[in-house]
Amino acid sequence: MRVFTVLGPSQSGKTTLVEAISRLDGRPTTFDLSGTVHLHGFSYLDEPWCAIDVDGGGDALAYAGPAMAISDAAVVVVPPDPDAAVLCAPYLRLVEEAGIPCFLFINRMDNPNGRIRDIIAALQTYCSHHITLRQVPIREGEAIIGAVDLISERAWKYQEGQPSALIELPQSMADREAEARTELLETLSDFDDNLLEQLIEDKQPPSAEIYDLAAQVLQNHQLIPACLGAASPGNGLTRLMKALRHEAPEFDIAADRDAAPEAARAIAGFADVKKHIGKIIVLRGLGDGIKAHDPLGGETVGSLTALDAKTQIDGLKAGEIGLAVKSDHLNPGNIYDSSDSTPLPDWATAHPVAHRQVVSPAHERDDVRLSNALSRLVEIDPGLTLEQDELSGHAVLGSQGPQHMRRVIAKLAEDFGIEIETSPVETAYRETIRATVEHRHRHRKQSGGAGQFADVVISVAPLPRGSGFQFDEVVKGGAVPKNYIPSVEQGAVDALAQGPEGFPVVDVKVTLHDGKHHNVDSSDFAFRTAGKNAVREALPQAKPVVLQPILNAEIHVPSAFVGDLVPTISSLQGQVLGFEGNPNAPGWEIFNAKLPAVAEDELHRTLASATRGTGWVKLQFDHYEELRGPVPKSAAREAANA
Repeated sequence: MRVFTVLGPSQSGKTTLVEAISRLDGRPTTFDLSGTVHLHGFSYLDEPWCAIDVDGGGDALAYAGPAMAISDAAVVVVPPDPDAAVLCAPYLRLVEEAGIPCFLFINRMDNPNGRIRDIIAALQTYCSHHITLRQVPIREGEAIIGAVDLISERAWKYQEGQPSALIELPQSMADREAEARTELLETLSDFDDNLLEQLIEDKQPPSAEIYDLAAQVLQNHQLIPACLGAASPGNGLTRLMKALRHEAPEFDIAADRDAAPEAARAIAGFADVKKHIGKIIVLRGLGDGIKAHDPLGGETVGSLTALDAKTQIDGLKAGEIGLAVKSDHLNPGNIYDSSDSTPLPDWATAHPVAHRQVVSPAHERDDVRLSNALSRLVEIDPGLTLEQDELSGHAVLGSQGPQHMRRVIAKLAEDFGIEIETSPVETAYRETIRATVEHRHRHRKQSGGAGQFADVVISVAPLPRGSGFQFDEVVKGGAVPKNYIPSVEQGAVDALAQGPEGFPVVDVKVTLHDGKHHNVDSSDFAFRTAGKNAVREALPQAKPVVLQPILNAEIHVPSAFVGDLVPTISSLQGQVLGFEGNPNAPGWEIFNAKLPAVAEDELHRTLASATRGTGWVKLQFDHYEELRGPVPKSAAREAANA
């Protein structure tokens, strides 16, 4: 089975292309994963094929890496507009990082918005490998009615809904075709001395030799060929499929590219959870393949089916794709041998999450079910993360964007029967103090029988940023017995959990100076209570301030959008540190800045808008600094006052 992934920006016509291709020579079998990845199994010239259609947009980019990891080649669908080339930048970057053979398909050539030369030049900005045009359009006035193959020099006229018709090369096209063909041959000659010699001697190389060389450079990922067409009327599809069939690598070459372990038997690209079925894993066979109920990853594989999820199959040979059910131990993003697993390369992993929400069940009875459901979804979705909110204790679900989050919410409702509520993640503000204060507190309580008594003298003092909490004692003469001192320290810790403004207090040193005890009424509890109250009463006198977390932002963005980020960061009260070209990604810049954590959500929204969904950011906590301006509301303080 031959497998290729189709990528491209939203509204570029990927799905139309895949559906049209899969109908060329047979009735396709389709399988959808969470409405984002669509597998189309079909037959072409009596050979089995599978096309993986990944939704466009930044929210779905997390699935592109695993798709390419189980593919032999990629097809990037390009809009026919030079200004839209930047939308293809994330996919071209991923293709180059993966080192996967790739074709460009410039779609909708029946209604182009620019010259082909300009489109190729704009795309070249984001590729370190040379993009070579394999076809030139035949025009009739302003309309494109066909294309000329630059290797075979055959001209084809498009026929809507039918295979293109072979025609004689129009005389008006002769000069343009000759010029474009010369450019193609000169580019290919960089990789073949024999072709270079023929060109120097002004000889015309045979088409068969050129096709062989084109296949060789594609499989070595030395060039990216570009084809033309229009998926909706069916133009250029046969030429694309023939190029994939004859020039894209066979499976054994693709397997070497993935650097799979020698004993590998299968690679898991995707997974899903379907109602009434359970967990489904998309597997592609490696090496000796895999059979139903064989050991894989240390446990036994369940049953195997074809892509229709109904037809039972005995196994998967090397290169074949199928579905494994009742195999909950398998997870996507791994290459499996009989007893172990190896994760996919770094290029196949998702970008950091761009949207975080606190999630809780709409009905308390679903609390445990929601926890289990979220854990299962994080296992199967490469773009999700799950952590715990330190303030509320609720689950924090990270996704690739709002659209991704909506899909997850819908899946929880449809496949798990769980309704959830979401809310923003509260910024982790802190408090500290700017002055040293000494304070005495006496805790006395008498209610019949043994009473409670503890008297402490403490001081609170500021510490440098990042120091945390320190406790010391300088008690003399046994005023506070040694066995009660740890209780005073614990009381201080209790008090620092919520400062005057309702936030945890950091970078404070508490020192126990003196105190008194009672032989009968003193206890650990009494001294813990005294320590807590003493610190709590001292903090408001020590010039408390609220601290806000500052994040380091490493923003990856196409160069065309860098200028828009400077005012964006400034509007978010951030600090621009500078930017530089990405040495590993042509046409990309790495933009560094620092900004308050409270601006995180707005940064993601603004970045998505300013870069048309192409940019992404890696955020990391850097430090706390004093907040200047209104003190934010604290959920803890509001709850206490309710």
